[in-house]
This record gives sequence, structure tokens and C-alpha cells, in this order.
Amino acid sequence: MFGDLFALATPILRALGPERAHEAALLALELGLYPRSRDRDDPVLQARVFGLKLPNPVSIAAGFDKDARVFHAVLDLGCGFCEVGTITPKAQSGNARPRVFRLWQDRGVINRLGFNNAGHRSALARLQKRKAKGIVGVNIGANKDSDDRLRDYVSGLNAFYDVADYFTVNISSPNTPGLRDLQGPAALDELLGRLMEAREKKAQDGGGKRPIIIKIAPDIAIEDIGPIASRLVAHEVDGIAISNTTLSRPNLKSGLSREQGGLSGRPLFHRSTVMLARFFLETGGHIPLIGIGGVDCGARAFEKIEAGATLIQLYTGLIYEGVGLINDIKSDLARRCHQRGLANYQERVGTKASVWAGKSPDG
Repeated sequence: MFGDLFALATPILRALGPERAHEAALLALELGLYPRSRDRDDPVLQARVFGLKLPNPVSIAAGFDKDARVFHAVLDLGCGFCEVGTITPKAQSGNARPRVFRLWQDRGVINRLGFNNAGHRSALARLQKRKAKGIVGVNIGANKDSDDRLRDYVSGLNAFYDVADYFTVNISSPNTPGLRDLQGPAALDELLGRLMEAREKKAQDGGGKRPIIIKIAPDIAIEDIGPIASRLVAHEVDGIAISNTTLSRPNLKSGLSREQGGLSGRPLFHRSTVMLARFFLETGGHIPLIGIGGVDCGARAFEKIEAGATLIQLYTGLIYEGVGLINDIKSDLARRCHQRGLANYQERVGTKASVWAGKSPDG
């Protein structure tokens, strides 16, 4: 019944402004008004990554559940894991509205939200009540007005260490001035040094060793990929999420395409997948990658996997395809694996990385 209701609600949500529609979707999930995924995932989709076991590799990207309000519902929808955030130490309202723009003709979105969230305390209170079901990661960020952004990231790791299954360190949003500077090798060295030191202390105190994933931008210059990758390898990060939104504007048709902010959705697919493949080759395939950007069908998810992704995250595709997209992608991935006689989808990870890496990010 709830599946039918969600299908009927999709046109209504589209009629609302982007942020109102997002809030309405969150409220529906909080109230339990959503279709549960009852079927067990095909074993061919099981993933072992970052020392974690996942029933499938598909999830919703950070930015959807900023304040850890609906992580249980995200898992119930059929996601193999969930990632909440981005969460900053102090609550902040983000940038001025309007700040989210749907590009209907391009199946994309431009946002300049600016890490709007209720801060550590609010999300932590919810996560402390979670039951031990499913994998939930926490995406951590820095406040816009912070006088020590590296301290903010360490604060996030310390605050959520006992409730997070993994951490994603967001240093790639284009909507917080200067944040992407942390992707530079020297700044990255200092940030990772402090984070790894903090994690080691937590581990020695009996907290275990939580995986740390670094989320990067799709706009990194080709000459900077090697130096950045070498620092990530040297600090033994557990994973790399590729990618965040882009500042590029590739042949867009929508009238709102000149709005400032980060572009997501279908127009991001090519650039983010090229970057994914280049990092896969640069790291020798030794660091698991999360493929993000423009995934709105099973075929695109499979392309991400062949380009180097072990896990897949989507968000903008849900706006245009509806919540059923999650199970549609899983079914399509399983079908493609069986057609190829694969025991597990991970056999295809990176098999076409060299093809994708040879393409221009601009198409």
C-alpha cells in the first residue's frame, strides 16, 4: 500500500519547491509512510568492504538525511547501508534561499546549501537511540565560521565514534568557501594526521577502529590526482568517495543552469566516473571507492562499478525516478551479474577503469 502511496506522492513532491519537497519526504519517512523492501537481496550483491559486510552496495548519498532523522527508514527502503550528514559541530542555517534548483531538462540539480544542519548534539541524540541494525556512517564537516576547520573534523570523529560504523570526511563541498583547499597535499597531510591520531586513541581506549573515507571533488586537475592519491595511500585511508558536486556546467539546457552552486544528477555522471576511474588506477585498486554522481538506473550503476566503484550512492536520481529506483537498480545489477556468470558483482570492479580514465572529464 505504501509503495502505491509513494508513487502517487511523487508528482506532488515535484510540484513543491525543492526544500519543501525534501522536508515532506523526510516527514513521510519519519511517520513510517514508505514502502519497505521485504525481499532478501540477491547474494550476488553482497559486499565486503572497509571490514564491513553489506547486503548490497547501493545507498543514498549524504545530504539527504542531514540530521540523522530517517536512517532506519533509509535501510528499510532496501539500501545496503546509510550515511547521515554532513554534520558540523555547531548548528548552522546555511546559505540564503533560494539555494536549490531543479534542472528538469537535464535531470540535474544545482545546490548551494552550505552545510545546513542542526549540529553534533542533535544528530548524536538520535543516533544514540539506534538499534544495532544495518550499517550507518556519519559524514562530518566543518562550520563555515570555524577558526580551526581541522579541529572541527576531529571533533566530529570524537563525537560520533561510539555510534558510527564508518566516517566520511567531506572536504569537497563547493558551497563552503575555502573548504576544497583541504584537498591540497599539505593540508590533507595535516588533516589526515590529526584524524588518524584521534582514531588511534579511540581504538586504544577500546572503541575499535572505525573506517575513514575521504570525499573528494570531481573538479580536481589531472596533475593533482597523483599527489592527492599518494597522500591518501600514505595515511592508509579506508576508502575514497568520488565525488561531490561539480562547478562545471556541461552543455546544460535548463534555464536555471547559470545558478551558482554544485551541480549533481545526470550531468555529473561522466565527469565523476572519469575521476573515479583515474583514482582507481592511481591507487592500484587497493583502496575501495564509492561511486557517486548521476546514478539514475542500473546501467549507470554498473558502469560505476566497472570504472572502479565498490559501493554506489545516489540522491538526485530519486527526485526524478522516485524511491523505487533503489530496488530497480539492485534488480538490474543482479540481472547483469547473472547474465555474465558472476558469483559476486565485485568481480567487475575496475574492469573498465582504463577505458574511463582515458576519457576527457568534459565529455
